Amino acid sequence: MKIQSVYIDTSVIGGCFDPEFARWSNGLMQDFRLGNFKPVVSELVAAEVEDAPDQVQGVYAELSALGAEVITITEPALELADAYQGHHILTPKFYDDGLHIALAAVAEVDVLVGWNFKHIVRYQKIRLFNAVNLEHGYKSVHIYSPREVTTYGED
Repeated sequence: MKIQSVYIDTSVIGGCFDPEFARWSNGLMQDFRLGNFKPVVSELVAAEVEDAPDQVQGVYAELSALGAEVITITEPALELADAYQGHHILTPKFYDDGLHIALAAVAEVDVLVGWNFKHIVRYQKIRLFNAVNLEHGYKSVHIYSPREVTTYGED
């Protein structure tokens, strides 16, 4: 069976140290260690963790050591993120949130995982993002929180 590719945005990495999210972010990290999922990040995630605390940078370094795929920011991804803006799904202030989704869509990852419930992991937004994806010839992106994806710690 194919191992599912899971794009994680920066909130999942930081979530490893947040009491509210640590259980599931760390569970997902354990899934990556066990080979249950293939970790996928992007140049955008790399840029966002550059100024993060050392512990967050350490998790990103571990993802790299685990062989995480790093998606390059390409013109098609930028065009798709611009299309999200054109449809007013997000305001320009949150362009990068849309870029995470566009990168995942263009790279055809299986799942995007994040803790951003306002701009990314939100039913109405997901519907709108996927409508634009389909309009531009891309597949729908499955978007969930780590809590919904991790298998670590299940009985």
